[in-house]
Amino acid sequence: MTAIVSKAPMQLVDPQAQIIIDFLKNIGLPHDNIIATQDQRAIISQNLPAYIESLPPQVKKDARYLSKFVVGAGIGLFDYSLNAIWNEVVLDLHKKAIAYGLDIFYDAAIGGKAREFYQSEEDLRSVKDSVLLDTCRKLELISDTTHKKLRHILDMRNDIGISHPTNYTINAFELLGWLQTCIQDVLNDRPTEAALQVQAFIQNIRTYKHPLDPVNLASISSKIAALATHHCGNVLRTMFGIFVSADTDPQVRKNISLLAVAVWSSSNEDTKYRLGLTLEGYNTNLYRDKYELGVEFFKAVNGNAFRSNSEKAIIIDGLLDQLLEKHNSWDNFHHEAPVVDVISSFINNQQDILANFAPKLIKVILMCRIGRGLTYCNGVSPRGKSYYDRIIGLLGDQFTPFVFIALTQYELQAKLDNEICRQQACLALESLKAAVVNQRLVECIDFLLANLPTTGKILFDSRFKTLTAGYVNWN
Repeated sequence: MTAIVSKAPMQLVDPQAQIIIDFLKNIGLPHDNIIATQDQRAIISQNLPAYIESLPPQVKKDARYLSKFVVGAGIGLFDYSLNAIWNEVVLDLHKKAIAYGLDIFYDAAIGGKAREFYQSEEDLRSVKDSVLLDTCRKLELISDTTHKKLRHILDMRNDIGISHPTNYTINAFELLGWLQTCIQDVLNDRPTEAALQVQAFIQNIRTYKHPLDPVNLASISSKIAALATHHCGNVLRTMFGIFVSADTDPQVRKNISLLAVAVWSSSNEDTKYRLGLTLEGYNTNLYRDKYELGVEFFKAVNGNAFRSNSEKAIIIDGLLDQLLEKHNSWDNFHHEAPVVDVISSFINNQQDILANFAPKLIKVILMCRIGRGLTYCNGVSPRGKSYYDRIIGLLGDQFTPFVFIALTQYELQAKLDNEICRQQACLALESLKAAVVNQRLVECIDFLLANLPTTGKILFDSRFKTLTAGYVNWN
């Protein structure tokens, strides 16, 4: 009897492939698991023509990496073909980014100081594949589902493609699935209608050098408001970049200043704060012209509240000095309002009142709101009064103790010796009370409202100190 010897399944290799294998073997190189088996390549050859025929001629004529895919798959180098198909995906996404607008793409893809180094088509090569995919999804150049599929192909390309060491053997059906994603979801896919609208808008605004009439402005603004928030953010970043560019036509800049108001109001806060950091970067890096134009842009959209905290602190500190100077100077009723108008533009809500300038802000605003004790307009700037009441009304629970402290300081105590000033101080406290929720703080304000009309020294009364002990350190 003879023993039965188990044999491994025979690898089916055609003569051309066998020549390559024999050559590798003869020169001493590894030759097993290099070329896919004949049955796997047969699957490719049976299905590949139908996939390729689905592409329009204008796409096929420039798809060089698709040609390399076909050659690699035909020979049996499936890992090489995976790399080739991924390269075709990247090139097509680059074309989509260029068509959509490189400024918008780079604004969405690159943050911080690195943004200035990305300007041309050649710079797309420096964008990481993962960033390319994420940005294309954000801009709706590809769908969420396509993004997930391409992320998977990228992971496979990194793990089992020819560019990285691996022992994994790709089968024909996997390769055809990745090819199908490339052809159907990328090469044959167009951006969404919303994305195309944004693209057309940006292209037109760059070159439109005629004044916008009210009808056009209203029509465009309504269409902008209908876009998704992230699209508005993309438009806003690009409009800002065009606005601060030195070679932008003055009329284009004027048109942007008008349209940007609608775009700004429809954009998310994250985009606005990022533009604030960009503006600060211009100042830090001594791009004086860009910085001044950026300041003009933020003024046009009433966006000063979204400038960086460090910049706001410095600017508001200087403005408070100006306001106090105007208050103590001749014709203060007229000159206070323009300064407090700028200060108010930096403060939209309580969160905009930063701890590092809150004490000075509250003290100066109270001094102006309490006034100079004159009978004319009760000593308070008529145009400035509404600004002062608005800012005081934003203080709320968090900053009410700062008001108590400010009222004890020398400059305000000197004013409170005047009966008219005490009356105005009570009106200021009424504005403060309207936004206070904490019942103990309301009780403290009510105590002042009841006693302040008689004397400004009530701030030092032991009863008031007891009421405020949990909020003010009187030691």
